[in-house]
Amino acid sequence: MNLERKSGLLEAELRSYGRVAVAFSGGVDSTLLLKVAVETLGAGCVMAIMADSPSMPRREIAAAELLAESMGVELVLVKTDELSDSNYVANSVERCYFCKRVIFKAIKEVATQRGFMVCCDGTNSDDSGDWRPGARAVRESGACSPLAAAGFTKEEVRALSQSLRLPTATKPAMACLASRIPYGSAVTAEVLAQIEAAEEALVQMGFSVVRVRHHGEVARIELGADEMERMLASETRSAVTAALRDVGYTYVALDLAGYRSGSLNAKLKGRP
Repeated sequence: MNLERKSGLLEAELRSYGRVAVAFSGGVDSTLLLKVAVETLGAGCVMAIMADSPSMPRREIAAAELLAESMGVELVLVKTDELSDSNYVANSVERCYFCKRVIFKAIKEVATQRGFMVCCDGTNSDDSGDWRPGARAVRESGACSPLAAAGFTKEEVRALSQSLRLPTATKPAMACLASRIPYGSAVTAEVLAQIEAAEEALVQMGFSVVRVRHHGEVARIELGADEMERMLASETRSAVTAALRDVGYTYVALDLAGYRSGSLNAKLKGRP
């Protein structure tokens, strides 16, 4: 099935909703969904809602606000408190389920209050390939996944984003800060803030594909393949070590395997 046909299916799916609230993150998937929804239904029939929690980097919220504004859509920020749920804090392999359950409950409430009875998210057809217990919570909430329904793969999402000149077309994948914490280690506001500060320090140094995996006193840095060589320079290593010690880490390590999406799920899937 070609991209043009899938685009038609996506537009038809959105038209069947009439009015829609998009669970927005500013990532490549939800940005494309919001763009197509606005073009298909008109800005007055679309709203964007974003969860504002300690696990969402402030940089991402600011970028999402600008994106929504550029499409003529108000971004409604909904304060969520996943940390009040002991199941989420315990950080079992089902953490994403408990997180999404809180988030989509809040999103649905706000959408309904504003007269939007249909909520949708940016899940695509490739998302079944990783460990995603949060998808169950999305389904249970009654939210729709139009990109997946139209059969869009991640590659096709990026291709259509490119043709629509969306700035997110080449944006690296972005997961919540809690995904940097190994299962079984408690999720706390303090740890989330530490991870965010560490990653922000690396971004300020010019690194773009960055994950700081939190292992207690150890920060394990994952970088994109084209950024590894730069990190190995003596001056850069010294600056990075100092910056991450400033935010509370005792030891700073570079993962030689580089960035892998969902790398802390490796033990669940038996992959390296």
